Amino acid sequence: MIDASFPSTEPIAVLLRDVRPVGFGADQRGDPTDILIDAQGLIAAVGRSISPTAGQRVIDGRGAYVSPGWVDLHAHVWHGGTDISIRPSQAGMRHGVTTIVDAGSAGEANFHGFREYVIDTAPERILAFLNVGSIGLVACNRVSELADMRSIDLERALKVIDANRDVIVGIKCRASGVILGSWGITPVKIAKKLARIAGLPMMVHVGEAPPTFDEVLELLDPGDIVTHCFNGKVGSSIVEDRHLWDLVVKCAERGVRLDVGHGGASFSFKVAETAIERGLMPFSISTDLHMRSRDSMVWDLATTMSKLLSVGMPLEAVVTATTTAPMSAVGLPTDGLLGIGRQAELTIFDLVDADLAVEDAQGQTATLRRLFEPRFAIIGSRVVEAARYQPAAPTGRYRLSCC
Repeated sequence: MIDASFPSTEPIAVLLRDVRPVGFGADQRGDPTDILIDAQGLIAAVGRSISPTAGQRVIDGRGAYVSPGWVDLHAHVWHGGTDISIRPSQAGMRHGVTTIVDAGSAGEANFHGFREYVIDTAPERILAFLNVGSIGLVACNRVSELADMRSIDLERALKVIDANRDVIVGIKCRASGVILGSWGITPVKIAKKLARIAGLPMMVHVGEAPPTFDEVLELLDPGDIVTHCFNGKVGSSIVEDRHLWDLVVKCAERGVRLDVGHGGASFSFKVAETAIERGLMPFSISTDLHMRSRDSMVWDLATTMSKLLSVGMPLEAVVTATTTAPMSAVGLPTDGLLGIGRQAELTIFDLVDADLAVEDAQGQTATLRRLFEPRFAIIGSRVVEAARYQPAAPTGRYRLSCC
């Protein structure tokens, strides 16, 4: 239990007492400390036994962990602009997440609305991978964003990127047969060309062939991201094909980034456990949260982190994969995050004992014995109480073929 006193709703100093830093690097590891955040939201002091003063907000962590603010590298939050997106509040600070990266909900034709109505109004930092398909996920899986050559306009996409470089951090392409149809690998090649012209990384969704996972990997550069890396679909599971496994390992070694992207059809306990046992860790852990995955199996980032902990990832590796690793992938600074004068962006959480039955995207169940439980998310002087999302009751399972 964490004690917190909030004497005012106005911006005032915040004192975090008795918290254990994790995920900040070797120089900030484990030892309990206090952190003072001034009224401007800047870190003013870090050390033991900082004395509170009148008018401060005081959060007594009682030994809870504090990490850099959690980052969800793959979610869908263009609520109202697509038929699958949730609100940022359903994935953000109330669940310990300070940065949400939307993975291709909007294309060049509708990005302006996403920016005006979501990105610029949410308290969380919202960044975005621009969908190479002009319409994005307006009617996800009912109307393909990559139906034919009319679906992509490189010139207009580059203009949108140049006008929004402060928030567009990459290009997204869904490389599944159910999306691409007879196009095969061609849209992925076009997306890669767009990313190279724009000087941005590409995130590729992998799933049902064609194109094959192998074909996709051969196009990628260091810094590009493969999302759904631990999917259990026949033909694209990295542990069922030795050639594919060797290629994935080779790509990871040269800097291609493997992202979990749980989603409604794209995470397997068996694949994740086998890969981790063989020494292959994901670069980043993300949810692929949307309306059809949130209540059925994903729930939130904390639960997804707990699943990876349960299949063998060490605590610090899980934290890194949801903080500084995805931060580096989207160009956010990762050094000196507890430095004096740095804007505070932190998540306070506990690791608690549990006996919770959960599912992967294939319907396989597992019992989580340890759970990440977010307590507070902090951006500057804004402090939001957080908790792990727990669906009140099952709302039905979605077995999506592509996400």
